[in-house]
Amino acid sequence: MVDSGFIGDLRLIIGNFTFNIKNENDIRLAPDLGGGSIWDIGCYPISYSRYITGGEPLEVFGWQRSGNSGVDEVFTGQLHFKADVFTQFDSGFRSPYRSRVEIVGSEAALVIPDPFKPGLDVEVLIDKDGEFESIPMPGEELYIGEIENMADVILEKKSPQISLEDSRNNIATILALLRSAESGEPVTLV
Repeated sequence: MVDSGFIGDLRLIIGNFTFNIKNENDIRLAPDLGGGSIWDIGCYPISYSRYITGGEPLEVFGWQRSGNSGVDEVFTGQLHFKADVFTQFDSGFRSPYRSRVEIVGSEAALVIPDPFKPGLDVEVLIDKDGEFESIPMPGEELYIGEIENMADVILEKKSPQISLEDSRNNIATILALLRSAESGEPVTLV
């Protein structure tokens, strides 16, 4: 729907993924094991934005609130892509469960509830001037697509749907956001 021009010119992507950690010994809070909300769940709205824009951010700015262990328990960031497309996202371990992406164009917006852990009954909402239309989408069991893709790569020598280069670029974006949060300054990637 984005590529077809249905929403008009792409302007903004807003994503979030949060939940409350109750166990203070949760592995996600361990700095020596790569803990932090941006690594655990912030990576998803970042990757989603890169996928929808079809490119890498030119510049990023990040903010974080660290917990007692030193890892980010709340992270929020902004990404600037070519053609002045912007992304805002937040991730965190100290908020209620939230998982959503909104893709805003010049003519309409798409709202994708629970994009990172979809179930069998999936819908996309179209927001045109405050009027919402729901479009049912085919869902599948969580992780089945990943398993099928891995099997295709191993057994049929097909290319993986997510390339190593794409994964490395997502990590580069996360590292730039963390540098920005540490320095308080924007970080240019390109």
